[in-house]
Amino acid sequence: MRAFLVSCLVALSLPLGGCGLRPLYASGAKGGVATMLADIDVGPIEGHSGWLVRNALRDRFVAAQAGRGEGNRYRLDVRLEDSITGFGVRSDDAVTRERRTLRARYQLVDSQTNQVLLDATAAQDAGIDVVGSEYATIAAENSSLERLASGIADQIVARLAVYANRGGPAAAPANPSP
Repeated sequence: MRAFLVSCLVALSLPLGGCGLRPLYASGAKGGVATMLADIDVGPIEGHSGWLVRNALRDRFVAAQAGRGEGNRYRLDVRLEDSITGFGVRSDDAVTRERRTLRARYQLVDSQTNQVLLDATAAQDAGIDVVGSEYATIAAENSSLERLASGIADQIVARLAVYANRGGPAAAPANPSP
């Protein structure tokens, strides 16, 4: 019975090779995705949420650089919209639940030509319980902002990686020879 299951699994996995599915980072540190991510500089982003998102992005790009790339071929411009909406109102008009939403509009810009290569958005939201302690509510709001900033950074990096993998500017060498 076990041999039958193994042979079925092998037979079912064979068509996966022909579906065109391939990892984004298949070429490793020398591939187009890693090369593009290594050459991105994140511009300043306004506000506390901007500081969190910028640091999260820079952490991910530094990991991609691995000592290569100067992070100046491309510039990533990000604008954030951070909002907190109260809902779950009790009979005494007190809010018991909040939703914090962080939206980002980002543009990948070629630093030499100032041409916008990619214009996209990312969004995340989180629910927050409003409790009797104001300190606990503020701590929960700050904690949710940190998680949202990390999630936004993950979305942006994933979108940039897909863009590079589909023939974005990283497909061309950094210094094309004539």
